[in-house]
Amino acid sequence: MPVKAWTAKRDRQYEHIKEGLEERGTPDDKAEEIAARTVNKERARAGEAKEASRTSINDISSGRRGGLRSHSGSGGRTYAQLRNEAADRGIKGRSKMNKQQLERALSR
Repeated sequence: MPVKAWTAKRDRQYEHIKEGLEERGTPDDKAEEIAARTVNKERARAGEAKEASRTSINDISSGRRGGLRSHSGSGGRTYAQLRNEAADRGIKGRSKMNKQQLERALSR
């Protein structure tokens, strides 16, 4: 999905992001879309794109945002992530637990 307007640097960035996502099990189509969106956002932030949305310019950078909002970001794992992990571990009563109770059960 690399675009003709991209530089060699942006092509490398796209491939790096795509490969990283695929290594983590993201389907090819989704990995390509995320990588392209990330590269285009970085191009907009750097002034390389003809048009840029307000959020592309005003939001924190993609690299920093991913670091802040992934894994144990501000709220930690989501309820769905906790419930799925509890199911994988076979924790009884998980469907009636709230987020805090799931976190406690998984930390044991």
